[in-house]
Amino acid sequence: MRKSAFTLLELIFVIVIIGILSKFGIELLFQAYKNFIFSSVNNALQSNSAAAVETIASRLQYRIKDSVIAREADGTVNALSGYTDGTATILEWVGSDIDGFRGDSLPMWSGIIDLRHPNTNESVLVSPETNTTELNTLIDALSNGGSGIDDAAIYFVGSDSDIKTGYGWDGNLTAINTQNGAMHPIHSVSGQPTQFVPIDGAGANSTFAGTDVYEYYQLAWSAYAVVHTPADGNLTLYYDYRPWQGDGYADGKAVVLMENVDTFRFRAVGSIVKIQVCVKTDLMGDYSLCKEKTIF
Repeated sequence: MRKSAFTLLELIFVIVIIGILSKFGIELLFQAYKNFIFSSVNNALQSNSAAAVETIASRLQYRIKDSVIAREADGTVNALSGYTDGTATILEWVGSDIDGFRGDSLPMWSGIIDLRHPNTNESVLVSPETNTTELNTLIDALSNGGSGIDDAAIYFVGSDSDIKTGYGWDGNLTAINTQNGAMHPIHSVSGQPTQFVPIDGAGANSTFAGTDVYEYYQLAWSAYAVVHTPADGNLTLYYDYRPWQGDGYADGKAVVLMENVDTFRFRAVGSIVKIQVCVKTDLMGDYSLCKEKTIF
């Protein structure tokens, strides 16, 4: 009987082919795995950076436009308008209370001072259709307790004030306590939900005597800060603090928007603010991804 078998030459060919397939097969598998990792990391960076930028923009779009500052790490305050240095790592602004302005079915503050109302005088301002009682409940809920209408301040649209002292950014509250700053701390009036009473730094009733009072206003109960700390790469949003009461952003509540942030840049073009967030990952060398947003 005859038995068929591989010849030595056939075995050599089989070994060579298996070697070739092994070499290139492993490289193909490695490349496929590498592409998967790149795609997964890139998608995560895209998603996280977009979420961070949108979170900032959603609050920044309701800023009091004259209040935006660029604060450097040493605490130096610069008006964002005209700021070109680019070394600041902190963006701060006072936010108009858009939630109260939208209200439930009606705005909780109207944004109008009735200058001809018989009860409007240097000690009391009447704001028709405003409901400070409901505002107090809303602010308490949004701040998770601890803040209310008596922590709020109003900004007269069209007024002018020094960017540092008018909002309390530099800690000097002299102008604010005398109702000559940009922000005017107010108290509500019991039983009169449409009225505002000006207060001083000690929380006592004050007066608008000598102050330019305008018909239109915006109400605010919180400032906001986006802080980039290069040491740990965190980008953090601070809120529920009031510079017109002497607060700094560290006195507010904080939430980390994103980790591993390589760069946080911002600039003003007129009244428009442009922000950029760049993130990186150690899994892909020096690869970084940037997201930008223009806020009108």
